[in-house]
Amino acid sequence: MIMSESKVVVVTPVHNRRDETLMCLRSLSRCKLDNINLHVIIVDDGSTDGTSDFVNKEFPEVEILKGDGNLWYTAGTNRGMERALFYEPDHILAVNNDSIFDENCIFNLVECAKKHPRSIIGALLLDRETPHKVFQIAPHWETWSGGYRHWRQQTVWTVPQLPFQVELIVGNCVLYPAKAVRQAGLMDEKKFPQYGDAEYTPRLRRAGWSLLVEPKARVFCKPNDPVTGFRNKALTRQFSELFLQDTGPYSLKRRFNACIYGGPSKLHGLIAFNVFFIRKLLGKNIEGTWGMSQREKPLSETLAGSVHK
Repeated sequence: MIMSESKVVVVTPVHNRRDETLMCLRSLSRCKLDNINLHVIIVDDGSTDGTSDFVNKEFPEVEILKGDGNLWYTAGTNRGMERALFYEPDHILAVNNDSIFDENCIFNLVECAKKHPRSIIGALLLDRETPHKVFQIAPHWETWSGGYRHWRQQTVWTVPQLPFQVELIVGNCVLYPAKAVRQAGLMDEKKFPQYGDAEYTPRLRRAGWSLLVEPKARVFCKPNDPVTGFRNKALTRQFSELFLQDTGPYSLKRRFNACIYGGPSKLHGLIAFNVFFIRKLLGKNIEGTWGMSQREKPLSETLAGSVHK
């Protein structure tokens, strides 16, 4: 049990996802918060669908910061975290606004943080459409596979049942000690306008913070939309998405930065960046259909040595 009160500030950026945001807030309002003082900050980055008005009406206690529509994920999260630090919290909980929380999620995250005070704690991310399916959990760096490998076949029954250590925590639902944020600074919004979490928790790990996933803290998320159709686009469009759009899924700059600054070293990152394209040409891309078809051991076996009591 959590004995002393913990002050937690929830931060989430949003742009024109009114209904998703309201569902997220409704699930938060049903969470068990024994000895947890919770404050919620939404960074409304230029929404035109009435997000702020609807949130104000249903959740007047929620604080809303306004953006001009150009913050994207990373800067939006940073503005929220900057504001969160003003309240001198124990922890900042950064979430995606499509998150639906199990009623014990936040309590279990904070309880895990109490037991492991020098740690960043991630929730167990579950597919809203297939609730037993785990995704984006415990990415594993493999230089000769082209970077971080994401597991595709894991479920709530194949992951460790106790908190386990990972190399990177995807940013859908992450509990950061305020001390960690003050020590390491915010996400790098210049290099990573849209995927700041790809670099942030590896940086925190290098600074001496453990990265743990608490399997009892469950949050149901909308999976990322499949990235398809690139070959069917006009050459000018392909060029733009490869070289000019830093926020898109095909951005070479984004992939380069993710490898260089998210990997174990810049050398490993440079090698992985080139390996990715070679594997893609050979039809053995770990992020494509080939990678999805590869057999996986249960993470309870793969990560057996990283489990914490």
